[in-house]
Amino acid sequence: MTGADILRSTAFVVPALEIVASRITNWDITILDTVADNASSGLFTLGLKPVLLKDVDVGAAAMSMTVGGEEVSSGSGRACMGNPVNAVVWLANTLCELGKPLRAGDLILSGALGPMVNVAGPSRFEASIEGLGTVRAEFVDA
Repeated sequence: MTGADILRSTAFVVPALEIVASRITNWDITILDTVADNASSGLFTLGLKPVLLKDVDVGAAAMSMTVGGEEVSSGSGRACMGNPVNAVVWLANTLCELGKPLRAGDLILSGALGPMVNVAGPSRFEASIEGLGTVRAEFVDA
């Protein structure tokens, strides 16, 4: 049994939205900037209904993200290294080689399924991922 087989049989997946928050002006960013900027990661939000990975084909899963009901981004699991499972297996193997293996309960964001969208003022984003459901993020004026 391969690592990917074990992952598929035991892992739960949920839809997720990553809120990107780069501290690099105008995205004039190099790989060193990316590392120093924590990969431009700001926050994330997760869907509420976990699904066993073995019960959904995340590589073929279509994603649609809307703002106020209007589609602003779309894609599929294939946008993430051909399949999000590939990204997670790469991460697991790399961490094992470094002596810091993944542990039960670790939360992993595998990568984007579609293009990033800017937030402009108060808005409600909703992403639907085939087989996984929906996840929402609402932005308000502070």
